[in-house]
Amino acid sequence: MTQILTLPPSPHPLADILHRLEAGGALLPDSPENVLEVVGVLKSYGHVLNAYQLNLNYIAEHQFLVLFPFFKYFNGEVTLPKLLKHWWHDRINYEFAEYCMKGMFWHGAAGLDAYLDSEEFSQRAQAAIEKKIQGALFVRGLDRLFAGFLPEQVRMLCYYSALGQFWDVMSRMFLSLSDRYDRGEIQTIAQVVQHIQDELVAAASNPITYAVEIKGQVYDIIPASVGLTFLKDTAVPYVEAVFFRSFPFFGTVSYNAQAGQISHNQADFNYGALFADPLPIGGAGIPPTLLMQDMLHYIPDYLREIYLQGLRGDDDLRVRICLSFQKSMFCVTTAAIFGLMPHPRDTTDSTQQLANRAYLEGWMDRFVDSRLPNVQVASRQ
Repeated sequence: MTQILTLPPSPHPLADILHRLEAGGALLPDSPENVLEVVGVLKSYGHVLNAYQLNLNYIAEHQFLVLFPFFKYFNGEVTLPKLLKHWWHDRINYEFAEYCMKGMFWHGAAGLDAYLDSEEFSQRAQAAIEKKIQGALFVRGLDRLFAGFLPEQVRMLCYYSALGQFWDVMSRMFLSLSDRYDRGEIQTIAQVVQHIQDELVAAASNPITYAVEIKGQVYDIIPASVGLTFLKDTAVPYVEAVFFRSFPFFGTVSYNAQAGQISHNQADFNYGALFADPLPIGGAGIPPTLLMQDMLHYIPDYLREIYLQGLRGDDDLRVRICLSFQKSMFCVTTAAIFGLMPHPRDTTDSTQQLANRAYLEGWMDRFVDSRLPNVQVASRQ
């Protein structure tokens, strides 16, 4: 007979949040206001991610080894009105998508990196490179002088494609969440988390592949036979690289590593979305400002009305959006935590319960210096 164990309270500093997770709750407390904020900001984020993924995939597939891609943000449609909008910054800031890609590229994705370090990738990349630079004497000379330059560009383009495929799934996930909310099917934070978890599981085994057409011939850079999949090789590395680690923002954190002002250990970097201070948002040189500006265009009316009720009106909309966005990312992280839990959350086996407790305490250790305590306080105001 299975033993039913009621675990003693955890001594962890974030024990209240841990116990809420054990009871089936989320990192973010449940309230109608939090549900409205999270769903509304994710609706906006879904539209922005769709634009981002389209551009990342366009660059990967149509700007392959274009060394000076002046029009990479135009998705193949270069017109004077679009160019004027681009110069006037009346456009989607695709630079932020590349910022996230470079963060993921730098921190790495274990499965993808293992393939990119393999002889198979080297051979496939070299075949595509040879075809691309055929007849291009300058680029061929560059390749001979710097033998690792073009292969490294192909490695990076693989990350463009992988992140684009990941965001394609996430975009549709967030927009369908909004549709369900509009129909009255989503009313609690737990339901938000369950929706995200179900969608992640449904897409878990989607293959991550990458191919380019060069002069009428298709080259498989990442074929399906490699076995890369959505959850293991893009979703989990993305959470690690962008939610947790990222890298310091210029102008807010010193980059003087020689003076020990940032960690020498890459694993100790805690500058991701779950740690970022929302107050600098809106300032020049802060990458998330670009994302908040993009999301501002798609914020639903019901959420904008809530923001405009604040003391500053529309003067701090980007900061308010950032606060809501962080709340939503803690919901996404909750879904990831539940999805990766070693045993079912509602298990009655004592050994499994203890393993789950240890697993959750490990996550709580990472959240101690994050914005998680702050969103608990904000939720009660």
